[in-house]
Amino acid sequence: MLELLNAIPRELILPPTSLFLLIALGLLLWRRWPRLGRWVAGTGLALLTFLSTTGGAGIFVAPLERMTVPLRTPERMGAQAIVVLAAGRLRNAPEYGGRDIPDYVALARLRYGAHLQRRTGLPLLVSGGTGAKAGKPGFALADAMSTALREDFGVPVKWLERGSRDTAENASFSAAMLRASGVKRILLVTDAMHMARARIAFERAGLEVIDAPTVFFSRPPAAGEPDFAVSDWLPSAEGTRLSWYAVYELIGLAWYRVRLG
Repeated sequence: MLELLNAIPRELILPPTSLFLLIALGLLLWRRWPRLGRWVAGTGLALLTFLSTTGGAGIFVAPLERMTVPLRTPERMGAQAIVVLAAGRLRNAPEYGGRDIPDYVALARLRYGAHLQRRTGLPLLVSGGTGAKAGKPGFALADAMSTALREDFGVPVKWLERGSRDTAENASFSAAMLRASGVKRILLVTDAMHMARARIAFERAGLEVIDAPTVFFSRPPAAGEPDFAVSDWLPSAEGTRLSWYAVYELIGLAWYRVRLG
């Protein structure tokens, strides 16, 4: 229930819910102020349509991803550890005997973390809490991440940070564990849209951060691919998801910069 109550205000300001509310407001205004009502509802509908396309979402995705670059030579960065941040999870996966497993966003981060560990030989920390539930006291996102790295990628995990509820706590709690082991410089693994906000949090926590982003959505077309695809401008679930995520990160980044300075 607490998670639900915390999520309601966030969803109200993010697309598509905020745009549905704008359309509803326009329809309410229509009877008394027809011109204003049509304008408000039409604006909401136009924005909803635009932001449900991958092309429209790219307007918000691209600025976030330009704040970081792919890591080309991780073994030359002088890092002492790799930190992989949690995302979500799939609860009670039947194919894994009812265990919770990392969702596809978390899995992409884990795969890249395993790739970096094999290239560098550095120890791994996985960070993610908010996992306690009935029948699994103390279970955290970090537990599912560690299991996946060990069983699916054959990569050991040295530290599990299980207490964090958000990116700021990922940074604070992970930094305390790493400092106790003498670690000051890290490769930070998360997806490209989240990297700018994560970097601010970890640097604020006193660590030297080397970006190790993964999952880039905005990139130039490959040789022979067209610059423009009709499918980019057709509404889709993926376009809606990207818009939601990008707007969330932009708001979060602005808040971090105001709060943390």
